[in-house]
Amino acid sequence: MANPSIYHATATAPVNIAVIKYWGKASTKLNTPTNSSLSVTLSQDDLRTITTASCSASFESDALWLNGAPHDVSGARSQACFAELRALRKAKEDKDSSLPPLSTYKLHLISENNFPTAAGLASSAAGFAAFVRAIADLYELDESPTELSRIARQGSGSACRSLFGGYVAWEKGDREDGQDSLAVQVAPMSHWPTMRAAILVISDAKKGVSSTTGMQATVATSTLFPNRANVVVPARMEAMKKAIAEKDFETFAELTMADSNSFHAVCLDTIPPIFYMNDTSRAAVRVVEEINRSAGKKVAAYTFDAGPNAVIYYEESNQQIVLGTLKKATVDVTGWSDGYAHINAAVPEGFDEMFLKPLVGGVSRIILTGVGTGPLKVPKEKALIDEQGNPRTAT
Repeated sequence: MANPSIYHATATAPVNIAVIKYWGKASTKLNTPTNSSLSVTLSQDDLRTITTASCSASFESDALWLNGAPHDVSGARSQACFAELRALRKAKEDKDSSLPPLSTYKLHLISENNFPTAAGLASSAAGFAAFVRAIADLYELDESPTELSRIARQGSGSACRSLFGGYVAWEKGDREDGQDSLAVQVAPMSHWPTMRAAILVISDAKKGVSSTTGMQATVATSTLFPNRANVVVPARMEAMKKAIAEKDFETFAELTMADSNSFHAVCLDTIPPIFYMNDTSRAAVRVVEEINRSAGKKVAAYTFDAGPNAVIYYEESNQQIVLGTLKKATVDVTGWSDGYAHINAAVPEGFDEMFLKPLVGGVSRIILTGVGTGPLKVPKEKALIDEQGNPRTAT
């Protein structure tokens, strides 16, 4: 007997790195945040998750393979996304009886990252965004990225922002049912295409305290947290939107660094304290501050998510100043590809090179990227599933 048809669709989704951080959950069940956040979507040429979503009457259970290994999908977050997407597909099938009943079939998902997983590089954001986008394409859903962001948010909060390119806000919303906790695009990539990012991979090990665990502890114990969530972040959100609208890098940098510091301050104020940054992370902060001091203005901005890796934003026009300094300390590190061979490993005039010494040897690789697009459809022939419905590696 021939195997029943296997339906599949494949999508990629980008990493986003927040400049105004999300930290703390208003509802752990709905995965809604205590404060709004804003991020820059990074180029999928350098950082992306690719996911094939497939379904068939022959599949016996929902399943996920992540980077070649089976991964549990029985948890509440994955199941919430499955349920929402199946309900949308079922509504289409109810309106058109000629459609195959895909909503009744089990799902197989094959997902691969081209960057370290669970190391503070927003792997869950890209992962759940690709997960939702691929299933939405498989089900031929008509919902907008903002509407899909509500579903992705239930899998991983920051995933809702990875459904857009460019500059993206996740508005926390006010409704108890979470229906207005959604992502919206503040500006497309084309509005400010010269934004660049250098990611210093200081550790690609899995972080010691997960974001979910850390958030819950911070909300419960930090005395600094209520002021951050209710006073500091709302003001910064508006200021950051204005800075992006005006392509004002100095204000963007000031807000980005201040918010990163604020986020890690509430982590340190948590009981017991949470240490996501390490000595090399702090050395990167000092290097950025010295770059800006020697330049006489803010030409670089550091930010750290829940991990030790530094993301340094800069404008393309200041590439030599920023990357030249970083290259001086990391010239032997993987990541200085041919496209950056022209960057001279040199510091700007007036830069005190003693700040580079603690950075030497602490960075395992550098990822050079920029602002990018939202999720993309992938041709059928590039799917990560073979004709028998088994995973195969990306090509």
